[in-house]
Amino acid sequence: MKTLFNNYLNTFKGLSKEVWWLALITFVNRAGTMVIPFLTLYLKDDLKFSVENVSWIMAAFGLGSVAGAWIGGKLTDKIGYYKVMVRSLLSTGILFIALQFLNTFASLCIGIFLVMLVADTFRPAMFVAMSVYSKPENKTRSVTLIRLAINLGFSAGPAVGGLIITTLGYSGLFWVDGITCILATILLIKVLNPRVAQPIDNIIIENPISIYKDKPFWIFFVAMVLFGIIFLQYFSTMPLYYKEIHGLSVLQIGILLGLNGFFIFLLEMPLIKWLEQTKHSKIGLTLGGLILTTLSFYLLNLTSWIGILAIGMLFVTVGEMIGFPFSNAFAMDRAKKGKSGEYLSMYVMAFAIANVFGHSGGLRLVGSIGYKNTWYIMGGLGLLGIVLLLYLKRVLRSKNELT
Repeated sequence: MKTLFNNYLNTFKGLSKEVWWLALITFVNRAGTMVIPFLTLYLKDDLKFSVENVSWIMAAFGLGSVAGAWIGGKLTDKIGYYKVMVRSLLSTGILFIALQFLNTFASLCIGIFLVMLVADTFRPAMFVAMSVYSKPENKTRSVTLIRLAINLGFSAGPAVGGLIITTLGYSGLFWVDGITCILATILLIKVLNPRVAQPIDNIIIENPISIYKDKPFWIFFVAMVLFGIIFLQYFSTMPLYYKEIHGLSVLQIGILLGLNGFFIFLLEMPLIKWLEQTKHSKIGLTLGGLILTTLSFYLLNLTSWIGILAIGMLFVTVGEMIGFPFSNAFAMDRAKKGKSGEYLSMYVMAFAIANVFGHSGGLRLVGSIGYKNTWYIMGGLGLLGIVLLLYLKRVLRSKNELT
């Protein structure tokens, strides 16, 4: 047991202290955005908006995320990742505090759009910073550590958020969210100031290629949108499927979804370190992750046995653990051909776009054609993504760019 524990700890070795600080800042930031899981409840129960109005406000949420990711990449290339991160975190904190004072439909659509626009400028800048402070051979594991921080933040946030709502109400939630973002800004200034923290991998591109001329990247981009859309079903339509078709209680659904975060925390870093030592390319591993995620939907239609739910969750979890870190690492490698902020903002935008269409699209399909047919359609989208990645792999091999 001691040897196993030591081997687990060894998978974290070699990462720079700046990446560890960045992971902590990301954890504080993600845990701090605890208002997000309760946003629909706040709008419906506290402000008494109709379901239709809530859906429009959430659409503004998704559009703000897409716009923020795009603007974040542009600003990162123009003024640098550090200034974007500091200004995004500080402004997000102020906007979260101000959001509680909006109570009309129009003001909330605009307010939530602005909050997400400002908040998500942070993400491309954060990925560029992580690339700068990581050794080339450690970048995939650096991504994995950041993902671990994000997962832990999302796990801790709702639990703390529920406690705050119970004791202080929704107003307290907005105050804590805002103050947490401001505290993350102070931490960032203290530990990641470029005059103090020395970059490890200075990305110098003398003749950058425009991302709009990089056709292989756009094949990758579409595949990632499809990957994101089907993956997100596990956090929107799938809980309803567990309850309505298999009769699971809220507690049982929570445990099943919790397995995802638990396995990621326990296994992702060792798995990534092991896969890095194999001869598989980043696109090949991303493809493997998408295949497993796609199979998880077809498995659900094979049998009504309740155990298939756990097997499906295992498939999608392993698919996520493999697919997302290596796809992110591919985007960071590709960014060295052009403007890094531009490339990494498009990677973030792929999942922001998936957020806009994935949740509502899945729910609408379930309402019109049922769960079984919806799973077949999601599997079909996954197959389309697999074909695109196979084609991309072939294109990159012909250009001798497959790494």
